[in-house]
Amino acid sequence: MTVAQAKPSPEERRAQAERLRAVWANPPGWRYWTSVNNFQIGLWYASAAFAFMLFAGVLALLVRTQLAFPENDFLSAGLFNQAFTLHGTVMMFLFAVPIFEAIAIFLLPPMLGARELPFPRLSAFGFWSFLIGGVFVCGSIFFNAAPSSGWFMYPPLATDKELSGIGADIWLLGLSFIEVASIAAAVELIVGIMKCRAPGMRINMMPLFAWYLLIVAGMILFAFPPLIAGDLLFEMQRMFDWPFFDAERGGDSLLWQHLFWIFGHPEVYIIFLPAIALMAMIVPTFARRPIIGYSWIVLAAVGTGFLSFGLWVHHMFTTGLPQISLAFFSAASEAVAIPTGVQIFVFIATMLAGRVIFSVPMLFGTGGLAIFVIGGLTGVMVALAPFDWQAHDTYFIVAHLHYVLIGGMLFPVVAGIYYYYPLIDARKLSERLGKIAFWLMFVGFNIAFFPMHLAGLRGMPRRVFTYPEGIGWDWFNLISTGGAFVFAAGVLVVVVDVLRPKHRSPRGELNPWNAGTLEWISEPEENWGVRSIPIIKSRYPLWDQENLARDLNEGRFYLPDAKEGYRETLVTSVLDAEPIQCLRVGGTSYVTIVSAFALGGVFIALTFHWWIATLVSGLVAFAAIVYWLWTGTAEIPEKPDKDVGLGLTLPLYVSGPASVGWWAMFITMFGDGTAFASLVFGYFFYWTIHDDFTAGLAGPGVFWPLSALLLFGGAWIAMLAARRLNDKDALAAMRLSLTVSFLLTASGCVAGFLGPWTYAMDPTAHVYPAIVWILVGWTLSHGGVGMVMQAYCLARSLAGRLTRDCDMDLRNVVLYWHFLLVTAVTTFGVIGLFPLVR
Repeated sequence: MTVAQAKPSPEERRAQAERLRAVWANPPGWRYWTSVNNFQIGLWYASAAFAFMLFAGVLALLVRTQLAFPENDFLSAGLFNQAFTLHGTVMMFLFAVPIFEAIAIFLLPPMLGARELPFPRLSAFGFWSFLIGGVFVCGSIFFNAAPSSGWFMYPPLATDKELSGIGADIWLLGLSFIEVASIAAAVELIVGIMKCRAPGMRINMMPLFAWYLLIVAGMILFAFPPLIAGDLLFEMQRMFDWPFFDAERGGDSLLWQHLFWIFGHPEVYIIFLPAIALMAMIVPTFARRPIIGYSWIVLAAVGTGFLSFGLWVHHMFTTGLPQISLAFFSAASEAVAIPTGVQIFVFIATMLAGRVIFSVPMLFGTGGLAIFVIGGLTGVMVALAPFDWQAHDTYFIVAHLHYVLIGGMLFPVVAGIYYYYPLIDARKLSERLGKIAFWLMFVGFNIAFFPMHLAGLRGMPRRVFTYPEGIGWDWFNLISTGGAFVFAAGVLVVVVDVLRPKHRSPRGELNPWNAGTLEWISEPEENWGVRSIPIIKSRYPLWDQENLARDLNEGRFYLPDAKEGYRETLVTSVLDAEPIQCLRVGGTSYVTIVSAFALGGVFIALTFHWWIATLVSGLVAFAAIVYWLWTGTAEIPEKPDKDVGLGLTLPLYVSGPASVGWWAMFITMFGDGTAFASLVFGYFFYWTIHDDFTAGLAGPGVFWPLSALLLFGGAWIAMLAARRLNDKDALAAMRLSLTVSFLLTASGCVAGFLGPWTYAMDPTAHVYPAIVWILVGWTLSHGGVGMVMQAYCLARSLAGRLTRDCDMDLRNVVLYWHFLLVTAVTTFGVIGLFPLVR
């Protein structure tokens, strides 16, 4: 059946729309905050991120006021340290990354032609986790307890409890909780982009915004886990005196720098690439033509993401690394300029080939790119080791960082606000206020940060709260402070423009910019992504497919109705976007908020060593998450398939690689594996820096590690047998196999624990037993999670919720066990066999 044949009557269309509207409606009153709709979650996320940004901006103004004059006493040294540490922390962790996650959650469903992303409750859980963690970290400064050791928390300063106080624990545990939200968002975005595109939207026809977000979400999975691993080591030293960064007991503070910057430099591109993604949507619209070099810009974005992981050591050029390391990482730092330049030249070529309309979004976008190019040039300078030795830890680096981040991120974000604001209430922001804001921000920024290059070259170090008079820094700092206030005035104009009442302004058309991508079909007053899920034949369907908007909004495509009362979207194949499932997604629920607050309570209680509160919060979080999974995932539908329209019937339940749940598990475990690999990296890092890594200390032996390995291997085999028996509908044998696997896993955990325990390996005595206990603890904790999963599958089977045809839970748990086996082989092989090789 073709679209032209699918012509419901006006009465039918109205009835369909009303049923859809009822299914996707937000709850009334205070229950509104339990919503999981992408539209609301995206707005909440963005609003919270901007609030944190304004808070960090106020801190920056306090810092600049203190530095405006020499020997100023506006702030004390302690408060200054807290202010600049929180400023950097909030901008990087609570604004720069979350704002793009917010934009993605808001934009991707309509942009992909989907009703919703596949895990809306996960998005809501991520938002509440982000908000709780952010308030906890930011609120610490009002109690004189904020972190004060810099946003990178270098030991030994940050590991000394007397010097750093509780602020370091707040930073470590608060941000670890926030990173949970980032990884949750990454999983949601990857699965949504890969599996929930409209039929016909092949992977080489995706909007560039989706391509960029896919690359960035993948980068998050490889960049954030090393920081989580580093946080674990860091907090174990602060909380239990395990000496990972204590040189006297075999530790080394350089390990923290490696783990932090393995995260920290890709973080710059995790921030930059989504900003370029916004430009990739804005430039074609105002150039009035498709982007030139679509394939080139995708390859350049992939290349930028890949190269970004080979640059981290250029933050460590002054730490005494070997010359070959300096040469390699310097070359890699220079090379990343090539794909970055390709992306900028693609935009320039598109503008030259079209007829550019310089509206406010284009002003902010092009102004931001100009600032970013200057930051890129200074980045090439500091990538050269001899120059970096001179400029390292001076205000030259501060200037470079802000030129890259504000030019490459903040200006495009403001461009995106002015461009996409009509999607919120069908009204544009003020053109006049937007231009005032742009010139205040552009001029103020350059006045504020360009003199910092000169102050840095004249020797002004970072992180000093005052300086003596007459050494050549006075005027540079005064000018920078004045520029900062001008820049802040521009930001304030943007805030006023967004918040001012607009009810007197007439509502505009749905697509005021005449853009070509699908998100402009979305109706602001509706909660679904699209009215019906279209068939896509072009990268710019609104330009190339005649009457697409009319047909879509009249319900002439897939899923025009919600007769069964469920929220539904289509799942399509990864490469060709062929429909393979009608997916029912979760609706409004309290469980996301309860889970986030309970898990947040665990991290907050750990900060203050409230062990009973930690236990109680952990039990509540565990119960809430199990309830969430039991009631909201892998539900067996009332019928096997459904007519989704246009003569197409799709299954309502799929499992294995065809399902979004399997993909979510696979992606999550890749991130988990990255964190584990970072801990293994720590083991071998210590081995390389010590002539005698074990320092004559007893190891865990061979017997217990190999016994644990064999038991975990047996548990894995039993899990494979359980899946096969379930396929044969041999339920009793399947349940027995699950029980055997559970018992083998428990025995493997005991054996793994007995290795270091039997040989009395004291983790506080030396770094060797400490890193062994960390690897063992990581593996055993994952074994414990595996046991919970096994018990969960057994309970689902006994309750009739896991059958031969509806076996998603079992297949996902078997997938988890593949990763767990790799973890066990690596851990017990390294701690048991490697000392023999050594």
